[in-house]
Amino acid sequence: MRLENLLGIDVPIVLGPFGGLSSVALTAAVSDSGGLGSYGLYGYTSDRIHDTIAALRAATSRPIAVNLWLPRGDEVTPDDVDVDPFLRGAAPLYAAAGVAPPVPPASFLPPLDEQLDAVFAARPDVLSVVFGVPDAATLARARDLGIRVLGTATSVAEAVALDAAGVDAVVATGAEAGGHRVSFLRDPAQSLVGTFALIPQVVDAVDVPVIAAGGIADRRGVAAALALGAAGVQVGTAFLRTRQSAATAGHRDAIAAAADVDTVLTRAMSGRLARGIPNRAMRDLEATGMIAPFPAQNWLTGVFRAAAAAAGEHDLVSLWAGQSAGLARLDDASQVLAELRAGLPG
Repeated sequence: MRLENLLGIDVPIVLGPFGGLSSVALTAAVSDSGGLGSYGLYGYTSDRIHDTIAALRAATSRPIAVNLWLPRGDEVTPDDVDVDPFLRGAAPLYAAAGVAPPVPPASFLPPLDEQLDAVFAARPDVLSVVFGVPDAATLARARDLGIRVLGTATSVAEAVALDAAGVDAVVATGAEAGGHRVSFLRDPAQSLVGTFALIPQVVDAVDVPVIAAGGIADRRGVAAALALGAAGVQVGTAFLRTRQSAATAGHRDAIAAAADVDTVLTRAMSGRLARGIPNRAMRDLEATGMIAPFPAQNWLTGVFRAAAAAAGEHDLVSLWAGQSAGLARLDDASQVLAELRAGLPG
């Protein structure tokens, strides 16, 4: 089945779901332009999920996708880790942001089952997941509600596992992509397959449509991905650069100024491997060597990141971006969609 028919969209272009950087405006703009707007729900409570999907429904009548992180099994709880040494290591960053070090919460993340219940109650058109394979019960609930499910793979083996489980399509994301490396079968540092090496191998290995992600920012990337057998593309950094995203102005400026070699892989900001543009926060945390396991690290950096974002201080936030940042030249989401659309067959 064509991706457009599967997802009810006009063009096979999917907005990357930004955990922490999604906005209703950007999601709606992509959906209204004929693609699939996505919204990342990382860390959202059930009430916030309900309100967010309601806001998305109010903003667009077109199909929307929401994204959840599945547990890998290596997550720590507040009882598992002494965060005090890590808080001391980050003390200069709290001071720079003008906030006090936080007190450990009762939990770092809301329970996945509560998030899923909220998503299914709100009934988005599409649920995408990262960091794992949805279980049979989740897939059955989605199927009964008419919700399509997208799984995300960084290797052929992960794509095969998702296909065997029964997802509707696989997002094959290469090492060029910005943000977190969402590997789940091997360590992400051992799963850094480039997009254009990954796509044809995944296409050959699975029966469901494959959506190419990582390093695609203009019509040329779209045309190349489709030539390699992809049914569509997922694009993050080019949309993150636009004024409709929730990225700060400094973050958008950093993307606009980035060259091909200006992104790195780091665990400093969240405890999991992710690609972004280096800044003071990343460098200082890496220099201390005090990086807590996920999601403790994400929690302890979240306090100074939030304060810095509110103050417009881009040197203390996560500057997620992919290796295609140098191709992200447009600042309006509809213009980005039009540029990508020009890469589709006539």
